[in-house]
Amino acid sequence: MSEPQLETVEVETGARPTACIVWLHGVGADGHQFEPLASQLACPSSPALRFVIPHAPWRRITLCNGERMRGWYDLRNVDRQLQQDEEAIRASCAAVGALLRRECERGIPSRRIVLGGFSQGAAMSLFIGPRFPAKLAGVIALSGYRLIASSFQAERQACNADTPFFLAHGTGDPVIAARDGELARDMLRAQGYGVEWRTYPIGHEISTEELAAVAAFLARIL
Repeated sequence: MSEPQLETVEVETGARPTACIVWLHGVGADGHQFEPLASQLACPSSPALRFVIPHAPWRRITLCNGERMRGWYDLRNVDRQLQQDEEAIRASCAAVGALLRRECERGIPSRRIVLGGFSQGAAMSLFIGPRFPAKLAGVIALSGYRLIASSFQAERQACNADTPFFLAHGTGDPVIAARDGELARDMLRAQGYGVEWRTYPIGHEISTEELAAVAAFLARIL
């Protein structure tokens, strides 16, 4: 059975890119929301980058009155650790994994691919990154949280044990509490992952200062 193919938005910062950023949006958004990332995160001295920003599938989101919108999985409880939609999480993991492998087939090795995202996309990045069976360059999670934490130890892959992680959260986030981000940070650090952790006096959003820190992280690992 073939894996689902995600529609994507792609931006290249130069000819013949040698590294790739796969970025996952949050619930209710789509890939176009993050098209400006290419100009915001690429610095003149960096190699040519390819930004691949997939659109999540359409689905009904319980916490949004059952409305249909793009999302990597359903949201069923305001406590993000309860009633997680494991079936959809794993289906989205498979779809994003196929996208990562496609980039390898297009000539960018996995060790030059960074997986990242915001909100629900950040949670998916934290789920996929440690479990991906090939070495990644890094994982970025902005305003994210743990998914299916009970399976983390059994499913994490040794090839990404030393992959660097960048996690950041707004201290005033009314949607996903900073404590949820701290729990994700602590889970990774407890297993020996290198985690750069930042907080910002913002809500459920991405600040200019935060983007600058992400750009610096990318410059270091790429």
